[in-house]
Amino acid sequence: MKTKQSPNRILLTEREIPKKWYNLTADLEDKPRPPLDPQTHQPISPDKLSVIFPQNLIEQEVASQRYIKIPEELLKAYAKWRPTPLVRARGLEELLETPAHIYFKNESVSPAGSHKLNTALAQAYYNKLEGVKRLVTETGAGQWGSALAMACRTFELGCKVFMVKSSYNQKPYRRAMMHMWGAEVSASPSEETNAGRALNEQHPDSPGSLGMAISEAVEVAASDSETKYSLGSVLNHVLLHQTIIGEEAVKQMDKIEEFPDTIIGCVGGGSNFGGFAFPFVREILEQRPRAKKMRVIAVEPSACPTLTKGVFTYDFGDTAGLTPLLPMHSLGHDYVPPAIHAGGLRYHGVAPLISALVNLGIIQPVAYTQNEVFDAALKFARSEGIVPAPESSHAIRAAIDEALRAKSDGKKEVIVFNLSGHGYFDMSAYDDYLEGRLADSTVDEDDLQKYLNQLRHQSFES
Repeated sequence: MKTKQSPNRILLTEREIPKKWYNLTADLEDKPRPPLDPQTHQPISPDKLSVIFPQNLIEQEVASQRYIKIPEELLKAYAKWRPTPLVRARGLEELLETPAHIYFKNESVSPAGSHKLNTALAQAYYNKLEGVKRLVTETGAGQWGSALAMACRTFELGCKVFMVKSSYNQKPYRRAMMHMWGAEVSASPSEETNAGRALNEQHPDSPGSLGMAISEAVEVAASDSETKYSLGSVLNHVLLHQTIIGEEAVKQMDKIEEFPDTIIGCVGGGSNFGGFAFPFVREILEQRPRAKKMRVIAVEPSACPTLTKGVFTYDFGDTAGLTPLLPMHSLGHDYVPPAIHAGGLRYHGVAPLISALVNLGIIQPVAYTQNEVFDAALKFARSEGIVPAPESSHAIRAAIDEALRAKSDGKKEVIVFNLSGHGYFDMSAYDDYLEGRLADSTVDEDDLQKYLNQLRHQSFES
């Protein structure tokens, strides 16, 4: 492997924006099992999905072709900020005194501040084509809600967002950003839906969860013929849209004639990780020599250890059991993770495609505590000048540990991670960390085992 001197920023021109999304499903010999109807527990029909999703996104969800063309109108929208830079983290390398080359794909430069805009614009575009008037969704930390609000404004759609209550209270400026782009935002669980009212009655002091907010959003979409549901992670078509990140990154690595020894991304539902990693994983599946020893690391919070402690089974994507059943690693759809500042990673499940790669041994999951993550974030901010999102900081923590391992081993490895978003709306969390007030939210192991045992003993497959 060549490790020649590389530039600080590896840039692509607008003409080099990838023109196709990569569909990982096409390259898997053992295809993931299909989603199941929540009532019949049989493979769900397209008619059932069309109640909440437009037909063109349903087609992408089950697509078998390897590449799907990106529409010209979307490419024009992407060109407002894409291609994003791949940056050599020389300051961090010097701080760690490591021989490793550390690179990060900077998705924080999007107008909404994160990678989420890649699929938000795509989903708004395809819904607009089918005559949909409004999109409804959930959001954890607010990055997805912000992105969808902007995308709906771009394509002249209404937007309703159910924001997880803990993040709604922690991140008022994310909420303000959604309002600026015209979205209506409610703390979840709310009193606006049957699901929300039931959850409030059962859990009066609940901090909320993505599973709860999804239940509310799906209920609204199912009850209004002019409204469709939009999801920011987990599903195949969402990860498909995000592969523009990894496709650019492969081109950028080729420009400097380097290739990663280690690929890293944070994981909640899996959109930024899948979008970044899948085009590199393609080279593993193709058995390309340069990818033979590449490691792919998925990083999650120890407060929500879906991949490191979860059970692989069929489970609902939401708390109320309104969504299709998905084959995935899960902590149980009733499980409510402790409130942490990385709200976008507080999800009980993970994308089926990521679960499939974990089962194949291609992805290695790891988990970190909140203070470990903020320690890494501070090192990155002080050495690179960028305040990272708490979610992205999980990837930074793993990248630092890998760079220190390379230092200990005396190896000149190449480490590449996805900086999925900035943390400029997370300053209260950084203030807590700097003042020594940031607690390491821990999982109640007895409580977690209760939900995991329920998963092990339930069977949705007939």
